[in-house]
Amino acid sequence: MHILKKVTENKILRQVFFIALLLGVWQYFVSTGKYSQLILPDLGSIWKALVDSIASGEMGERTGYSLYLIGKALAIGTVLALFLTALAMLSSFIADFVKTITTIFNPLPGVALLPIALLWFGIGEMSIILILVHSIIWPLILNTYTGFSSVSRTQLEVGRNLGLRGLKLVSSVMVPSAFPYILTGFKIAWSNSWRSLVAAEMIFGASGGQGGLGWMIYQKRFFLQTPYVFAALFVIILIGILVENVIFAQIEKWTIQRWGMVVQKEN
Repeated sequence: MHILKKVTENKILRQVFFIALLLGVWQYFVSTGKYSQLILPDLGSIWKALVDSIASGEMGERTGYSLYLIGKALAIGTVLALFLTALAMLSSFIADFVKTITTIFNPLPGVALLPIALLWFGIGEMSIILILVHSIIWPLILNTYTGFSSVSRTQLEVGRNLGLRGLKLVSSVMVPSAFPYILTGFKIAWSNSWRSLVAAEMIFGASGGQGGLGWMIYQKRFFLQTPYVFAALFVIILIGILVENVIFAQIEKWTIQRWGMVVQKEN
């Protein structure tokens, strides 16, 4: 009972418990013998594939290249999103323009732009970057603009009364007030970038024999090496969990919780 109480009260232990439960269900279905190892490999085969791919350096190389592409696209998308949002805050005319293009392009799946990316840049890194930036920029614009628009006039007037003007007013008043929205935009952009990257690489890979986890999934599926496919999927899931529960959680702790903008929950 003490262990059960400890698990239910601790967030990290709860997540570990849920993951263990899912793995147990997976192994149960495999143990029934109704499914081929080609379709549903057992956890031992997936673990062996993961260890082998790490030992050979393939998993590290593929993962590093995927993170490189996402990091590059996030940098480009963030700069463009902040620039367009800043312009939108200066003029209602520009704001209407930004809202219009966001309304047009935000619902458009990145995969739908693949033919255009191929025509413009061919098969290679630039095509994937275009798809990733498309998936990143619109949620960032939407959330950042909503956050800046939600800053109350009272907060702005208090800042001006304290002598804050221009960039100082933006950095000291507007950004902290809008940061919950901005952070949410980054979370959405991060998840969108992974989905778009895997889809793009599975369709046209990468030039020069390079490719990330999406390209690895495609290759292993083509050669019917199913355990390696699930091993790559496991790495993607693990990175997502770490980024969400370590990086984003720490940023939220340093900013939103520190500023008293949310009620902190007990573990």
